[in-house]
Amino acid sequence: MAGSTTAERGARQQGSSGPPPPVRRFGQRHVRRIIVSAIALLFLGSGAFWLLYGSDLVRVERVTVSGTRVLTPDQVRAAADVPLGEQLVSVDTDAIEARLAHELPRIDTVDVIRSWPSEITLKVAERTPVLLIHQGEKFVEVDDEGVRFATVAKAPKGVPALELAVSGTGSTAPSLRRFGQDRLVREAVRVAGDLPSAVARTTRSVKVRSYDDISLELTDGRTVDWGSGEKNAEKGRTLTALMKAEPGARHFDVSVPTAPASSGS
Repeated sequence: MAGSTTAERGARQQGSSGPPPPVRRFGQRHVRRIIVSAIALLFLGSGAFWLLYGSDLVRVERVTVSGTRVLTPDQVRAAADVPLGEQLVSVDTDAIEARLAHELPRIDTVDVIRSWPSEITLKVAERTPVLLIHQGEKFVEVDDEGVRFATVAKAPKGVPALELAVSGTGSTAPSLRRFGQDRLVREAVRVAGDLPSAVARTTRSVKVRSYDDISLELTDGRTVDWGSGEKNAEKGRTLTALMKAEPGARHFDVSVPTAPASSGS
């Protein structure tokens, strides 16, 4: 600017070349606060580690069992073999589950739960038999997945017995050769597992002559032609309706559920 004086120009130059603004720095108080917090966290972590792995306050003192029906809690505790006195955090829950599955096949599932501070809880679900297989004077219990999980001297109430009426000769031979005995047993289990509860309770036996010739004998002497192990849900609904419609009938045929039949009185 032409009108500027020498003094003004000097002042502007001095203002533009002045010292930079001061840089903010952490104060000593803030640094001390960080150090104290870090030390506190270190002590807390050490204390938690000692509590979990070194203290007597979190050791296994009790094992509780729930959900048993046939088994007893003592049987489950003995098979689980939970190490009493061990640190609760160190207990191998997978190993406990494996021991129970091996020692007690009746157990379907089990949840092994750490109940702080000093308890292991075993929540058990037992298998439910849907069919019995005669083995000499005893019975093998089979669940709806086909697992043969227990042999008992007395047949449990309300569980039908398997009658495998097949042989290597005669009319049943072709079905036996094609499917094999194990497959035919699985089909019987499949039928038994899918029966309506009211029918299942009154079924004395499930008889297998071939893959598509499975029948039921009820406790009151009535019989049911079921056919194969296919379309079981539809057959169950049809049988329930047919029994209500024909309460005096002695024989029912739901092998073709869209064309059911009943007979006898």
